[in-house]
Amino acid sequence: MSDKLPVIVLVGRPNVGKSTLFNRLTGTRDALVADLPGLTRDRQYGTGAVDEHAFVVVDTGGLMPESADPLALLAESQAQMALEEADHVLFLVDVQSGCTAGDESIARQLRKLGKPLTLVVNKSEGYARAAATADFFTLGYGEPVTISAQQGQGVEALMQDVLGALPAVAPEPPIDDGTVRVAIVGRPNVGKSTLVNRLLGEERLLAADHPGTTRDAIAVPFEYDGAPYTLIDTAGIRRRARVWEAVEKFSIVKTLAAIERAHVVIAVVDAQNDIGEQDAKLMGLIAQRGRALVLAVNKWDGLAQGEREQVRYQVSLKLPFLDYAPLHFIAAKHGSGLGELMEDVQLAYESTTREFSTPELNRILETAVEAHPPPAILGRRIKLRYAHQGGSNPPRIVVHGNQTDKLPEHYKRYLANQFRSALALKGVPLLMSFKTGDNPFKHKKNELTNRQIKKKRRLMARVKKR
Repeated sequence: MSDKLPVIVLVGRPNVGKSTLFNRLTGTRDALVADLPGLTRDRQYGTGAVDEHAFVVVDTGGLMPESADPLALLAESQAQMALEEADHVLFLVDVQSGCTAGDESIARQLRKLGKPLTLVVNKSEGYARAAATADFFTLGYGEPVTISAQQGQGVEALMQDVLGALPAVAPEPPIDDGTVRVAIVGRPNVGKSTLVNRLLGEERLLAADHPGTTRDAIAVPFEYDGAPYTLIDTAGIRRRARVWEAVEKFSIVKTLAAIERAHVVIAVVDAQNDIGEQDAKLMGLIAQRGRALVLAVNKWDGLAQGEREQVRYQVSLKLPFLDYAPLHFIAAKHGSGLGELMEDVQLAYESTTREFSTPELNRILETAVEAHPPPAILGRRIKLRYAHQGGSNPPRIVVHGNQTDKLPEHYKRYLANQFRSALALKGVPLLMSFKTGDNPFKHKKNELTNRQIKKKRRLMARVKKR
């Protein structure tokens, strides 16, 4: 089994549904979707899994080979860089537009790359397969695959075929050998390598005041407070429009793989620079993957009191979805705040790998429901009957009841907060699943007793007389 997540790259003309398919594969809404051509400019990275096979998917801007628009040329250059790192290419076309000159031009470009490729006809809902694919055989890629990215039709079968030809990488948590794997991520030049060196007590990694010094994900074993750790220093992820060098493009994929393998992620931001969109996207990806997270605001030393208040405000404003993550203000260069940081890393690891007893979870559920009962739907009260653990790293709690599919989002958040508080979880997103029990008698007819049969006959006889 390979340890490198396969990279699937989505390409095609503008507005053929690449971003919609990206969102479908990653289970997110990270890619901006609208009925406007050319909406995506930069590359968008995400992770997904089908049948226990994990992968990295890259959304690209629409290719317009004949366009002289500078923004279109930039989007095309970004797509070309994504194609170089691809293990498989999904070439999307639009059945509603038919085969266009732009599709033919892109097909010629892709043929020169020699990458494994699948031609995907999107927006095919309501079309017979033969009618949807007939126009696209001229592109020379054999029989196309038909899907509807918006409705999800054919997407899982498509990915099963694609991933079946690639090395399998299961989206499993790391093997629990007692070593805590900690990935350190962030933008370039925020002090990740300096933080690792300070924790190790030696200049183990190259650290310089120049962005892009670290190019690979470097794993370093060390011991802290008697416990074994592996620190993974990753390359800085900068805004995609600024990623030009080929070596740096592969660094992004390796950083995503490091996040996938880690028990805990330390996300480092620079107190002396604004917290930007790239920081928020990176941390959103960590939260999406369910990894335990500790947020470290570095270069805290030397800031005036007013500047420190501004940094606190920026964190609360731009990262409100990380309310579960411990926040630390540190100076990696001088070592201040690192003891408290590592304490919370250990607590986050214990939270994400912890096993809960079913009686304990049921007591918490009962207390939460008594304090604030679920709402009634069409006059019927939603009943939540029992809870049990559905997994760890990240922890998942499964709640069984009736009409759970109608449970409002605000009530689900309430339950998650109640469980998090009662279980004293720190630094880890708590996943909640709700299942409605199936009625075993819904397809069975009631069997009448002899008395009921006689009564029914008497009633029918009266009706006939009338």
